[in-house]
Amino acid sequence: MEGAPLFGPLDITLGAGRWTCLLGPSGVGKSTVLRLIAGLPTGARFEGRVTAEDGAPLGGRVAYMAQSDLLFPWLDVTENVALGARLRGDRPDLARAEALIARVGLARHAHKRPRQLSGGERQRVALARTLMEDRPVILLDEPFSALDAKTRAEMQELAAELLAGRTVLLVTHDPAEAARLGEAIYVMTREEARRAETPPTPAIRAVDDPATLAAQGRLYAMLREIA
Repeated sequence: MEGAPLFGPLDITLGAGRWTCLLGPSGVGKSTVLRLIAGLPTGARFEGRVTAEDGAPLGGRVAYMAQSDLLFPWLDVTENVALGARLRGDRPDLARAEALIARVGLARHAHKRPRQLSGGERQRVALARTLMEDRPVILLDEPFSALDAKTRAEMQELAAELLAGRTVLLVTHDPAEAARLGEAIYVMTREEARRAETPPTPAIRAVDDPATLAAQGRLYAMLREIA
Protein backbone atom coordinates (compact mmCIF):
# COMPACT_ATOMS: atom_id res chain seq x y z
CA MET A 1 0.00 0.00 0.00
CA GLU A 2 1.41 3.39 -1.00
CA GLY A 3 2.52 5.38 2.02
CA ALA A 4 2.47 2.40 4.38
CA PRO A 5 5.60 1.87 6.50
CA LEU A 6 7.89 -0.99 5.50
CA PHE A 7 9.00 -1.47 9.10
CA GLY A 8 8.86 0.26 12.44
CA PRO A 9 11.60 2.16 14.28
CA LEU A 10 14.94 0.35 14.33
CA ASP A 11 17.96 1.03 16.51
CA ILE A 12 20.84 -1.25 15.51
CA THR A 13 24.48 -0.80 16.47
CA LEU A 14 27.19 -2.64 14.55
CA GLY A 15 30.19 -3.46 16.70
CA ALA A 16 33.46 -2.41 15.08
CA GLY A 17 35.39 -5.37 13.72
CA ARG A 18 32.54 -7.77 14.56
CA TRP A 19 29.87 -9.76 12.76
CA THR A 20 26.29 -8.60 13.34
CA CYS A 21 23.46 -10.75 11.97
CA LEU A 22 20.06 -9.35 11.07
CA LEU A 23 17.69 -12.32 11.08
CA GLY A 24 14.08 -12.31 9.98
CA PRO A 25 11.51 -13.81 7.63
CA SER A 26 11.17 -12.70 4.04
CA GLY A 27 9.42 -9.40 3.47
CA VAL A 28 10.18 -7.59 6.74
CA GLY A 29 12.66 -5.17 5.13
CA LYS A 30 16.06 -6.69 5.96
CA SER A 31 17.51 -6.04 2.51
CA THR A 32 16.09 -2.51 2.56
CA VAL A 33 18.05 -1.83 5.75
CA LEU A 34 21.21 -3.02 4.03
CA ARG A 35 20.57 -0.83 1.00
CA LEU A 36 19.95 2.20 3.22
CA ILE A 37 23.30 1.68 4.95
CA ALA A 38 25.00 1.22 1.57
CA GLY A 39 23.40 4.37 0.20
CA LEU A 40 21.63 2.45 -2.57
CA PRO A 41 18.15 3.34 -3.87
CA THR A 42 15.26 1.57 -2.13
CA GLY A 43 12.16 3.17 -3.64
CA ALA A 44 11.09 4.19 -0.14
CA ARG A 45 11.30 7.40 1.88
CA PHE A 46 13.76 7.05 4.75
CA GLU A 47 13.29 8.91 8.01
CA GLY A 48 16.28 8.43 10.26
CA ARG A 49 20.05 8.46 10.37
CA VAL A 50 22.83 6.07 9.49
CA THR A 51 25.99 7.26 11.23
CA ALA A 52 29.49 6.07 12.06
CA GLU A 53 31.05 6.51 15.49
CA ASP A 54 33.79 8.74 14.12
CA GLY A 55 31.23 11.09 12.57
CA ALA A 56 32.66 10.68 9.07
CA PRO A 57 30.36 9.76 6.15
CA LEU A 58 29.99 6.08 5.31
CA GLY A 59 30.32 6.76 1.60
CA GLY A 60 33.45 5.09 0.25
CA ARG A 61 33.79 2.84 3.31
CA VAL A 62 31.19 0.19 2.49
CA ALA A 63 31.31 -2.91 0.28
CA TYR A 64 28.13 -4.80 -0.59
CA MET A 65 27.72 -8.49 -1.51
CA ALA A 66 24.29 -9.41 -2.83
CA GLN A 67 22.34 -12.66 -2.72
CA SER A 68 23.05 -13.22 -6.41
CA ASP A 69 26.70 -13.29 -7.45
CA LEU A 70 26.01 -10.53 -10.08
CA LEU A 71 28.95 -11.65 -12.22
CA PHE A 72 29.17 -10.28 -15.75
CA PRO A 73 28.96 -13.35 -18.03
CA TRP A 74 31.23 -11.88 -20.71
CA LEU A 75 34.09 -11.23 -18.24
CA ASP A 76 36.42 -13.86 -16.84
CA VAL A 77 37.04 -14.38 -13.12
CA THR A 78 39.91 -11.89 -12.91
CA GLU A 79 37.97 -9.21 -14.80
CA ASN A 80 34.92 -9.70 -12.58
CA VAL A 81 37.01 -9.40 -9.41
CA ALA A 82 38.61 -6.18 -10.68
CA LEU A 83 35.30 -4.76 -11.97
CA GLY A 84 34.90 -2.04 -9.32
CA ALA A 85 38.04 -0.20 -10.36
CA ARG A 86 37.07 -0.37 -14.03
CA LEU A 87 33.61 1.04 -13.32
CA ARG A 88 35.21 3.94 -11.43
CA GLY A 89 37.56 4.61 -14.33
CA ASP A 90 40.63 3.50 -12.35
CA ARG A 91 43.36 1.13 -13.42
CA PRO A 92 42.66 -2.22 -11.73
CA ASP A 93 45.36 -3.76 -9.55
CA LEU A 94 45.52 -7.11 -11.34
CA ALA A 95 48.22 -8.46 -9.03
CA ARG A 96 45.94 -7.87 -6.04
CA ALA A 97 43.00 -9.42 -7.92
CA GLU A 98 45.05 -12.53 -8.70
CA ALA A 99 46.18 -12.81 -5.06
CA LEU A 100 42.57 -12.63 -3.84
CA ILE A 101 41.46 -15.18 -6.41
CA ALA A 102 44.15 -17.50 -5.06
CA ARG A 103 43.00 -16.85 -1.47
CA VAL A 104 39.47 -17.98 -2.31
CA GLY A 105 40.88 -21.11 -3.95
CA LEU A 106 40.23 -20.26 -7.59
CA ALA A 107 43.73 -19.69 -8.97
CA ARG A 108 43.21 -22.41 -11.60
CA HIS A 109 39.96 -20.76 -12.72
CA ALA A 110 41.19 -17.17 -13.06
CA HIS A 111 40.49 -17.00 -16.80
CA LYS A 112 37.21 -18.90 -16.88
CA ARG A 113 33.83 -17.33 -17.58
CA PRO A 114 31.09 -17.55 -14.93
CA ARG A 115 29.17 -20.18 -16.92
CA GLN A 116 32.12 -22.54 -16.44
CA LEU A 117 31.92 -22.35 -12.64
CA SER A 118 29.72 -24.00 -10.04
CA GLY A 119 27.42 -21.97 -7.80
CA GLY A 120 29.89 -22.16 -4.93
CA GLU A 121 32.77 -21.07 -7.15
CA ARG A 122 30.75 -18.12 -8.42
CA GLN A 123 30.10 -17.01 -4.84
CA ARG A 124 33.84 -17.26 -4.16
CA VAL A 125 34.39 -14.88 -7.07
CA ALA A 126 31.79 -12.51 -5.60
CA LEU A 127 33.54 -12.67 -2.22
CA ALA A 128 36.91 -11.92 -3.85
CA ARG A 129 35.34 -8.95 -5.64
CA THR A 130 33.99 -7.67 -2.30
CA LEU A 131 37.45 -8.03 -0.73
CA MET A 132 38.98 -6.27 -3.74
CA GLU A 133 37.14 -3.11 -2.68
CA ASP A 134 39.09 -3.18 0.63
CA ARG A 135 36.37 -1.47 2.69
CA PRO A 136 36.12 -1.57 6.49
CA VAL A 137 32.32 -2.11 6.49
CA ILE A 138 30.94 -5.16 4.68
CA LEU A 139 27.24 -5.70 3.97
CA LEU A 140 26.20 -9.26 3.08
CA ASP A 141 22.68 -9.80 1.74
CA GLU A 142 22.01 -13.55 2.16
CA PRO A 143 24.97 -14.37 -0.10
CA PHE A 144 25.03 -18.10 0.71
CA SER A 145 21.31 -18.88 0.80
CA ALA A 146 21.17 -20.56 -2.64
CA LEU A 147 24.05 -22.96 -1.91
CA ASP A 148 23.77 -26.55 -0.75
CA ALA A 149 24.42 -27.19 2.96
CA LYS A 150 28.05 -28.35 2.56
CA THR A 151 29.04 -25.48 0.26
CA ARG A 152 27.19 -22.98 2.47
CA ALA A 153 29.15 -24.10 5.54
CA GLU A 154 32.42 -23.85 3.60
CA MET A 155 31.56 -20.36 2.35
CA GLN A 156 30.64 -19.24 5.87
CA GLU A 157 34.04 -20.39 7.11
CA LEU A 158 35.87 -18.76 4.20
CA ALA A 159 34.02 -15.46 4.67
CA ALA A 160 34.70 -15.48 8.43
CA GLU A 161 38.41 -16.01 7.75
CA LEU A 162 38.79 -13.41 5.00
CA LEU A 163 36.60 -10.74 6.60
CA ALA A 164 38.17 -11.01 10.05
CA GLY A 165 38.66 -7.57 11.63
CA ARG A 166 36.04 -5.86 9.45
CA THR A 167 32.65 -4.61 10.53
CA VAL A 168 30.19 -7.03 8.94
CA LEU A 169 26.39 -6.92 8.76
CA LEU A 170 24.92 -10.18 7.49
CA VAL A 171 21.25 -10.33 6.53
CA THR A 172 19.87 -13.87 6.73
CA HIS A 173 16.63 -15.80 7.19
CA ASP A 174 18.52 -18.86 8.47
CA PRO A 175 18.72 -19.28 12.29
CA ALA A 176 21.57 -21.77 11.89
CA GLU A 177 23.65 -19.25 9.95
CA ALA A 178 22.99 -16.48 12.48
CA ALA A 179 23.81 -18.78 15.40
CA ARG A 180 27.05 -19.85 13.75
CA LEU A 181 28.34 -16.46 12.63
CA GLY A 182 26.76 -13.79 14.79
CA GLU A 183 28.69 -11.95 17.47
CA ALA A 184 25.52 -9.88 17.81
CA ILE A 185 22.15 -11.04 16.51
CA TYR A 186 19.01 -8.99 15.92
CA VAL A 187 15.68 -10.59 15.02
CA MET A 188 13.75 -8.19 12.80
CA THR A 189 9.98 -7.86 12.60
CA ARG A 190 7.88 -5.14 10.98
CA GLU A 191 7.70 -3.40 14.35
CA GLU A 192 11.22 -3.68 15.76
CA ALA A 193 14.61 -5.38 15.81
CA ARG A 194 15.03 -7.41 19.01
CA ARG A 195 18.49 -8.23 20.31
CA ALA A 196 18.86 -12.00 20.72
CA GLU A 197 21.15 -14.01 22.96
CA THR A 198 24.30 -15.25 21.25
CA PRO A 199 26.16 -18.48 22.03
CA PRO A 200 28.99 -18.13 24.57
CA THR A 201 31.53 -19.70 22.21
CA PRO A 202 33.43 -17.48 19.76
CA ALA A 203 32.42 -17.31 16.11
CA ILE A 204 32.79 -19.02 13.74
CA ARG A 205 31.17 -21.90 15.59
CA ALA A 206 31.09 -25.59 14.74
CA VAL A 207 27.80 -26.62 13.15
CA ASP A 208 27.34 -29.34 15.79
CA ASP A 209 28.40 -27.26 18.81
CA PRO A 210 25.73 -27.74 21.53
CA ALA A 211 25.63 -24.04 22.41
CA THR A 212 25.23 -23.15 18.73
CA LEU A 213 22.41 -25.65 18.31
CA ALA A 214 20.68 -24.29 21.43
CA ALA A 215 20.95 -20.72 20.08
CA GLN A 216 19.61 -21.90 16.74
CA GLY A 217 16.57 -23.33 18.54
CA ARG A 218 15.95 -20.08 20.43
CA LEU A 219 16.18 -18.06 17.22
CA TYR A 220 13.82 -20.41 15.44
CA ALA A 221 11.32 -19.99 18.29
CA MET A 222 11.59 -16.20 18.01
CA LEU A 223 10.91 -16.38 14.27
CA ARG A 224 7.83 -18.54 14.86
CA GLU A 225 6.44 -15.85 17.15
CA ILE A 226 6.51 -13.26 14.36
CA ALA A 227 3.05 -12.75 12.94
